[in-house]
Amino acid sequence: MDDVSIGALALALVFLILLSAFFSASEIGMMALNRYRLQHLAQTGHRAARIVQKLLQRPDRLLGVILLGNNFANLAASAVATILALKLFGEAALAVATGLLTLVILIFAEVGPKTVAALQPERVAFPAAYILRPLLKVCYPIIWIVNVIANAMLRALGVPLDKKRDQISSEELRFAVMEAGALIPKSHQAMLLGILDLEKITVEDVMVPRGEIQGIDLDADWDDILAQVARSRFNRLPVYRGTLENIVGMIHVRKVLNQIREGKLTRESLMEVIIEPYFIPQGTPLNTQLLNFKDVKRRIGLVVDEYGDILGLVTLDEILEEIVGDFTTEAIGKREDVHPQPDGSYLVKGGASIRDLNRKLGWQLPTEGSRTLNGLITDYLEDIPEPGTSLMLDGYQVDIMRTRGTAVEVARIRPRPDTGAAEQSSS
Repeated sequence: MDDVSIGALALALVFLILLSAFFSASEIGMMALNRYRLQHLAQTGHRAARIVQKLLQRPDRLLGVILLGNNFANLAASAVATILALKLFGEAALAVATGLLTLVILIFAEVGPKTVAALQPERVAFPAAYILRPLLKVCYPIIWIVNVIANAMLRALGVPLDKKRDQISSEELRFAVMEAGALIPKSHQAMLLGILDLEKITVEDVMVPRGEIQGIDLDADWDDILAQVARSRFNRLPVYRGTLENIVGMIHVRKVLNQIREGKLTRESLMEVIIEPYFIPQGTPLNTQLLNFKDVKRRIGLVVDEYGDILGLVTLDEILEEIVGDFTTEAIGKREDVHPQPDGSYLVKGGASIRDLNRKLGWQLPTEGSRTLNGLITDYLEDIPEPGTSLMLDGYQVDIMRTRGTAVEVARIRPRPDTGAAEQSSS
């Protein structure tokens, strides 16, 4: 080594430090890549992305070649630095040279490159892939031996080595959607979050309660039936005898309107267009019911409990509104439940859905337990309130305006100050 010049040693030291920086940056860059974006780029023909994807299929081999190169560079740099220190300052400078080299490697070969790679993984990993792939082939025998020994040690310690695909939970996906920012428009974010929420919502949360279902009673006077069908705001109506418990089926109103105009509709021809009712078990999640509607080619169903009693009615539109927002059409039995007042308060019918109030007005009324405003009030008071009763529900002032029998018919709600902006934007 006496014949090697100081300049050559210095250049070798710089090269080894840069080589160490390359391997350090490659390690973090490869591991910090977004796997879903990487897969997309690979499918669109991005050559570097395809190489990286193949390298990441065996992360043990990839890390093996990176660490092999990194350790070689660091050890060689230490040896060169030692020789350089001896040539320049003698043995007394070895300790100082070791300390300086440690600091240089830490800054220029570890922290700096790894920080850059973490911030811009694609700009580091993609070019590095063209070097790491041939290097992996050349060093494969050494890496194979190292991996065999390392894996044997891990198995002895009880560490599972089975390869598992990266999975993302619904909550992680929700967070990714919310953090997408300008990449996904707000309206699209709301729809994506609505889809994720479907599995948490059951048909009871969106159904029209039994008491509000409008249908055709076949035992009624024929003229009343004709008038009801002609004036109906809904495309589909349940048909029953006497009560909903004696459900006969459903009719598509448009199919009989022409017969009514021509005066040809009779009870017999009405019975011919009735289709069998479709029943939905209570507790069915909305995502499941959406698929069920698709499978049976239906748009409306009756929710029944474990005893077969009808609890309410669910339409496809009600489920889709949970994803895309309100439609202009109305569900059977659904009325205008909210009436804004000049003083900023709202007159709300007791049968109004709490979920609908929260979605339409930007409120945050509690949705656990009761599904309607009447149920929320009576559960809170544990009694049927008298008109004039006032209470605070989670920060919302609620005044009972009118009751009917055992239920609150109309209440006045004054929203919390922190929800005013949301209400104005929703109205």
